[in-house]
Amino acid sequence: MSIHIAAKKGEIAETVLLPGDPLRAKWIAETFFDNPFCYNEVRGMFGYTGTYKGKKVSVQGTGMGIPSALIYCHELIKDYGVKNLIRVGSAGSYQEDVKIRDIVIAMAASSTSGINNSRFINSDYSPTANFELFMKATTYARENDIAIKAGNVLSSDEFYEDDPNSYKQWADFGILCVEMEAAGLYTIAAKFNVKALTILTISDSLVTGEKTSSAERETTFSKMIEIALGTL
Repeated sequence: MSIHIAAKKGEIAETVLLPGDPLRAKWIAETFFDNPFCYNEVRGMFGYTGTYKGKKVSVQGTGMGIPSALIYCHELIKDYGVKNLIRVGSAGSYQEDVKIRDIVIAMAASSTSGINNSRFINSDYSPTANFELFMKATTYARENDIAIKAGNVLSSDEFYEDDPNSYKQWADFGILCVEMEAAGLYTIAAKFNVKALTILTISDSLVTGEKTSSAERETTFSKMIEIALGTL
């Protein structure tokens, strides 16, 4: 048991899916896992373990933003020996050709967060995905005819920004979409020499103004879960 996770030793698999929304964690376990059980309800941040095609796998909600996600990632790695962390989340499109419900795999994560400023003074650290997990995910998607886009995403500390057009500068430099956790996940995974990947479903577009509902984001983004589980 750690401070924020109530699981006993051995109850969490080496591969963990990481949605921000704890209710999405519940939906993933109940929809995709065989014989799931809940190992965590601390602070309402649900965690479950089950099997998928005979392989042990877990899912753990992380909350929104890098600070929250890093608490759970740190404890999963240090206290429970997790080796593969796969974020499955929603994102806002920054590009006209990145549409609602498109799947984006984050090769790298730029950020507005100051999470690495205290580590790398006057320098820029580039948080990137694990190549092995990235290749497994893209190969699974290709072999199963699931369309994906891959590239650089933005991990933002702000959901509501003062300037609604600030995204355009990022878009001009090829950023595909915005989310709130990938840069932190990739950094902590590198620090502890474990593997991390972020798979995102576009839930809204800053270009067109289109949006999905909170219920849709919680329970209908199944293709990215299929890809994440395909890495097993």
